[in-house]
Amino acid sequence: MQETVNKAKIAIIGLGYVGLPLAIEFGKKYDVLGFDINKSRVQELSQGLDRTKEADLVSLRELIKQRKEGDNQTTGLHFASDVEELRQYNVYIVTVPTPIDQFKSPDLTPLIKASEMLGSVLKSGDIVIYESTVYPGCTEEDCVPILEKVSGLKFNVDFFAGYSPERINPGDKVNTLTKIMKVTSGSTPEIATKVDDLYKSIITAGTHKAPSIKVAEASKAIENAQRDVNISFVNELSLIFDRIGIDTNDVIEAAGTKWNFLKYQPGLVGGHCIGVDPYYLAHKAQALGYHPQVILSGRRVNDNMGPFVADKVVKLMIQKDHKIKGSRALIMGITFKENCPDVRNTRVVDIYHELVQFGLAVDIFDPWADIEEVKHEYNLDIVNELTDTTIYDAVIVAVAHSEFLTFDYQKIKRNNGVIFDTKACLDRSLVDGRL
Repeated sequence: MQETVNKAKIAIIGLGYVGLPLAIEFGKKYDVLGFDINKSRVQELSQGLDRTKEADLVSLRELIKQRKEGDNQTTGLHFASDVEELRQYNVYIVTVPTPIDQFKSPDLTPLIKASEMLGSVLKSGDIVIYESTVYPGCTEEDCVPILEKVSGLKFNVDFFAGYSPERINPGDKVNTLTKIMKVTSGSTPEIATKVDDLYKSIITAGTHKAPSIKVAEASKAIENAQRDVNISFVNELSLIFDRIGIDTNDVIEAAGTKWNFLKYQPGLVGGHCIGVDPYYLAHKAQALGYHPQVILSGRRVNDNMGPFVADKVVKLMIQKDHKIKGSRALIMGITFKENCPDVRNTRVVDIYHELVQFGLAVDIFDPWADIEEVKHEYNLDIVNELTDTTIYDAVIVAVAHSEFLTFDYQKIKRNNGVIFDTKACLDRSLVDGRL
């Protein structure tokens, strides 16, 4: 089996926050093609640049150079958007996004299109490994039939499948790809071992071979559903303690003195995983006739935190005699987490829209976010720099970027202005309220 792994020629489908780090690590030991339908993304990466700030640029550029200059081309990395180039490879790893639609149902469009594309180049003996987060059964019930239909090949006879859920934590420079244990699986016992050996060759933290693809899929779904429910619990506590008139973080700090208390913090829950994946698990449960209570109730609580923050800010402004309509507010940060440019499914936009409905003029400042991406995704105009000329009646710290922790808030707010800290990251003497 190890001999088979050594002959692997790997194509990574999708070069976002998950696919690019994977392509770089595999490129150190295998001939790797990074494939993306976005030609500008391919062009950018081919030049050794990365807008997501996830890549080790030194390794990226070295691997590109290695692939160009190598004689045997057994290792290294190059990028393409031409489907024909995929035919030279025998292991395909799919890392395309799996979002939800406006009705909060799974949107498998990127996954389906990727499967159709791979079906057109699939050859006998090839392996397709999915990393995209899905509901249990999706790989074998939704993706594999597409691969069979388009390719004309027979599953587990001519080609095989695997599933290894992504565990990338965007913006985290400590818990990186190779330092997080990887769950693996395959469509047959032999393929499961091959897939496991493949990942084991780059993951220093080790691997866990699940007994089936469905188990591996489910493990990813419950990882994020569990975290979502835990955060929803403390968010609900925040709603309760706000009415009582006590600080939620003080309560958590006190309760955390017991060894088995889990110190989750209240806050906005967005991003491509925690705010999305529970809906995939709920979708599968409902399809089987079970209507989940805990998972969806947690989602409802977390989805309402943005409006709660806006409502709280307005109440604090009223207490300081502000005329709400026409007042100016500044939201600090729009990415879904700190020190990361990822704006996917950010719930900061909920605060923005709620404040606008109250009649406030709202600006958004984020030195990490891409201005054009935010405009495309949310039709919002943001700035990467602040001027000294605009003074705000309310400032909401929505993201704990490192730049915001030492920022001089006094120079941008009115004397009786409100500062609200959603992350409890500032000195309490500076703020008027926090989650």
